[in-house]
Amino acid sequence: MHRMRSALILFALGCGVLQWQPTLPNWEVLPVLLMASVLVFAWPLRTSTRVATSVATSDAVPTLASPMWWVQITAAGMIGFVWAAGMAHWRLAETLPDAWEGRDVSVVGIIDSLPQPFERGVRFEFAVETVLTPEAPVPSHLQLAWYGGHDAGGGRFDTPPMLMPQVPVRAGERWQLTVRLKKPHGSANPHGFDYEAWLLERGIRATGYVRPQGRQQAGTANQRLAHFVPGIGTGVNRLREHIRDRLQAALAGAPYGGVVVALAIGDQRAIDSDDWELFNRTGVGHLMSISGLHVTMIAALFAWLGFALWRRSERLMLWLPAPKAAALIGFVAALAYCLLAGWGVPAQRTLFMLGVAAWALWRGWFGSGFRVLAIALGLVCLVDPWAPLAPGFWLSFGAVALLLLAAHGRAPNRHWLWTAVSAQAAITVGLTPLTLALFGQVSLAGPLANALAIPVVSFVVTPLSLLAAAVPIDAFATLAHTCTDWLVAYLTWLDGFEGAVWRRAAPPWWTVGLAVAGVLFCLAPLRPALRMQGLVWLLPMLLWPAPEPQPGDLWLTVLDVGQGLAIVARTSEHALLYDTGPRYSPDADGGNRVILPYLRGEGVERLDAMVVTHDDNDHTGGAQSVLDGVAVAQLLTSLSPDHPLHAGRTPRSACQAGEHWNWEGVSFTFLHPPAHRDPAPATKKPRDNAASCVLKVTAHGRHALLTADIEADVEGALVAAGAPLAAEVLLAPHHGSKTSSTPAFLNAVNPATIVVPVGYRNRFRHPAPEVLQRYEQSGARLLRTDRDGAVTLRFATDGISATTWRAERPRYWHGR
Repeated sequence: MHRMRSALILFALGCGVLQWQPTLPNWEVLPVLLMASVLVFAWPLRTSTRVATSVATSDAVPTLASPMWWVQITAAGMIGFVWAAGMAHWRLAETLPDAWEGRDVSVVGIIDSLPQPFERGVRFEFAVETVLTPEAPVPSHLQLAWYGGHDAGGGRFDTPPMLMPQVPVRAGERWQLTVRLKKPHGSANPHGFDYEAWLLERGIRATGYVRPQGRQQAGTANQRLAHFVPGIGTGVNRLREHIRDRLQAALAGAPYGGVVVALAIGDQRAIDSDDWELFNRTGVGHLMSISGLHVTMIAALFAWLGFALWRRSERLMLWLPAPKAAALIGFVAALAYCLLAGWGVPAQRTLFMLGVAAWALWRGWFGSGFRVLAIALGLVCLVDPWAPLAPGFWLSFGAVALLLLAAHGRAPNRHWLWTAVSAQAAITVGLTPLTLALFGQVSLAGPLANALAIPVVSFVVTPLSLLAAAVPIDAFATLAHTCTDWLVAYLTWLDGFEGAVWRRAAPPWWTVGLAVAGVLFCLAPLRPALRMQGLVWLLPMLLWPAPEPQPGDLWLTVLDVGQGLAIVARTSEHALLYDTGPRYSPDADGGNRVILPYLRGEGVERLDAMVVTHDDNDHTGGAQSVLDGVAVAQLLTSLSPDHPLHAGRTPRSACQAGEHWNWEGVSFTFLHPPAHRDPAPATKKPRDNAASCVLKVTAHGRHALLTADIEADVEGALVAAGAPLAAEVLLAPHHGSKTSSTPAFLNAVNPATIVVPVGYRNRFRHPAPEVLQRYEQSGARLLRTDRDGAVTLRFATDGISATTWRAERPRYWHGR
């Protein structure tokens, strides 16, 4: 059984290794690899069975010291690798051709998820049944947005069938829709969220939006064809939606109603981003959604009730023993709860573990907890080979493994309080390497927060939330919210202490591996003096210095924020942020989604200056999130004095031509706007683009020109004034729009590299074809954030080097 347990772990590891590959192995070789791996894996089993009847069988069975043991588990890893590769080929076979991006397509299908309202409409997943547009190769699973006021092209259109903010569609309905689609695409940044991987795991092979009425061809109007399509999936989604709507109505206006909804049906998007920030900082984020602990609690409750009732019937006892019936009832209850919860990785892991335990009880086989965990691990990766891409996969299985390891070989009669403290300490210390690697921070307040949050959430808030979901009595939901409110007050108090969260730059993966090995050594059933030696293995990860420029060098990173701009400039001791990206929604913007994760991953703890070039959403959208999330020494901007960003305590000043400073031999100079600008005519609204702060950065005699959204008029004025525009690196003015990058300006700059910050298939159609032609004719190297991801330029004594995130960290699903 040790051999099988190791094989299951290697199978899961093989699935994980495939997800880090830049390309997939050829489809033709996969059957050969699979057959060879299965034969190699099965041969030692057949050998050990054949020789079991002989006298000298003990030496024939592969052991840990046997080369054949290593060959066998390696074959198991190859089976996992090939299985994941085959699943990836199968899923990627559904693709939207380039020629069909942005074209109207009429489809019929089912609303296949909980519709999620957002600021301007509703978003949902759509299972395509029929494609009405001839020869249109539409993937079977889409993610669509239905806007309530403006479409993605910037034009007005009618509201959806139900007036906003009500949801126009319901789970399980069949609709005929006219949509415009594009391939899966997301921002690509260091330390950022891989949206394309998330879409791949969910089987979503195209995204898009519903076209408005009046812009469609005859006979393709958006219309509901059926109010409900019977099925298990549609039924579960409709039930989840009904519970969500009822709980939201009962808790209308309550600040933490989203927590109650999340604990009842697993809809984590119901929780505000600010609340998630608090929960993660205090280390209780794992409790604010349906976790393995909650699934186990439900299974145990129903198993106990089933056992108590079953044993009262003599006929039932004769037909099936009460323990087996209780195991079956508990598993069915857990399955129903997992479906209601949205089938997340923690729920899957727990359900599979409970299923293995129930099966063992039925068969009279009692295995160790490690064996049950290994079987659950293999099943999760078999069902979902992309599960290792999710942080919850590692944290979920890691937490259970740590609990089993901490309890292994310990005295069974210890006091319950000591057992609870030991378990919490094992999880806190044991998950530190993974938490630091995945999130760049460790909650030092976590043990105190979890000491109260675990019993309150698990045994009070969650049962009350489930009662509120099952019974239409608002008092249960109100009471659950009241308890959550009290808990949040305690968490807020803990979070207010200095040092509640410890942050470090993202460590190299080899240091994480050493740290994990050290943690396992610390928890092993050895003498305390030996176990403490494992702490030494944590030192490389904890003390690893964050990479930073040498004195005189400049690191310039143009982040991929979509249709917007955000640049981080670093010297050996200072950091500057040039613009802050767009605002995506009330809870998401370039600041909290891209910039802050990047700064934390790079070990940048403060900004010495933040430049907000002008008042456009795609440049100011993330500014407040950055100010709230990191210390900013100075705000430099052309914004009007009454702009909301000036309301904070951050010292501010206007960016104006001639202002200059020097950090460690790197000089920064503003070239625009002039100190005294002529006011715009009263009959004409001044253009914000003309106020853009133009910044020139020089290191080792080489220059970068950051131009924000200046257009032809400002470009001409700078050229006419004889401004020092020559630069090796040029940030494309106004994202490469046709109103900028004039020939005279490009000749004056004469760049060797041009970086275009632009969103994939953006509604402005930036960069303009004629401007791209000018860039190509200039002979400059062209880099684009929509194609290349984040662009990093390093100015050193030996020249300028440029790297792009998609080229530096390619994955097989990128561009697919």
